[in-house]
Amino acid sequence: MMEFALFRLPDGRAWLGEGPFTALAAAPAGGGAFYVNDFDLSDPQPWKVPAKLHSITPESLGSTIHLNGAQTPQINWAKPATEWFKMAFRRIRREVLAKRIEKMVPVLTETGTLVSGDPRRLLQAVMQAPANMWGYAHVTENGGFLGATPELLFKTHDQSLETMALAGTAKPGHQDAFLTDVKEIEEHEIVVRYLTEQLQTLGAVSRQPRSLCETAGLVHFQSSLSVKLREKVDPAQLVPLLHPTPAVGCLPRDEAALAKLREYRQQLKVPGFFGSPFGFIENNGTAHVVVAIRGIGWQGDTISLPSGCGIVGGSAFDHEWRELRLKREAVLRLLALHS
Repeated sequence: MMEFALFRLPDGRAWLGEGPFTALAAAPAGGGAFYVNDFDLSDPQPWKVPAKLHSITPESLGSTIHLNGAQTPQINWAKPATEWFKMAFRRIRREVLAKRIEKMVPVLTETGTLVSGDPRRLLQAVMQAPANMWGYAHVTENGGFLGATPELLFKTHDQSLETMALAGTAKPGHQDAFLTDVKEIEEHEIVVRYLTEQLQTLGAVSRQPRSLCETAGLVHFQSSLSVKLREKVDPAQLVPLLHPTPAVGCLPRDEAALAKLREYRQQLKVPGFFGSPFGFIENNGTAHVVVAIRGIGWQGDTISLPSGCGIVGGSAFDHEWRELRLKREAVLRLLALHS
């Protein structure tokens, strides 16, 4: 199978689409299509309708994509360099303290070399990810990306929309300090405020109280939001309305800040999939679009493992550097890889 896409819901239902794909600008009326784009939304036809669509389970995955005994990949990881990231951190923090921006998310990417095995074998782990995560993958002949994310960009069905703010990170077991951590709460509430403002244009917004989400060895603050839509909205229009949220982007989300964010992502060689929207629309019209974090990408023998952190006024370099490592370690655990 040369090209395929995979999407798994937290309830375990999953679909695998075989290429070749037909590319469309809007979600097809009959559903059964994947949403695949990069962080900059550079593909004007991101809805991909597969030549064949399969409902899959962890048991049927191997035979569907013909893994044929492919082994778990062995990867030689290179130690991530601090210099470029430290420079980006300092510059962003200066902008935040000068009140020119409120928040920005730089991304550090650890790279490795594939020594043996096949990255597609990691799809088995994606299919068995915890029940509060969404699995995603897009694989081509010589590259691809895959992962399991705890972050929903939105889910729509008829005239209802659900989304979440997921920001603020800690290790399990440190909940007491985390619950009162001013910096982490501020980082989270920035995302809640942004989503509320964007969604108010579509209908009345309801917010659930801030709670904790523990998944794959990390704890986050999570706030669920829902909207009763005034009218049905094409999911393709919702993506640019909400993406990138300040959980993976910046605030304000004006052209100047977004240009700066893109510049940092280029300097830090961030793979295009990281933080991008990825989704699937079911035959009944229910659309699920998630934020592609907690994953790896590969091109030939080069493997990328990105992680991001939100810089706000209270950010300290050592704390953020540790958070980035925790996030990468969580991905390695999730995919049953070893650093």
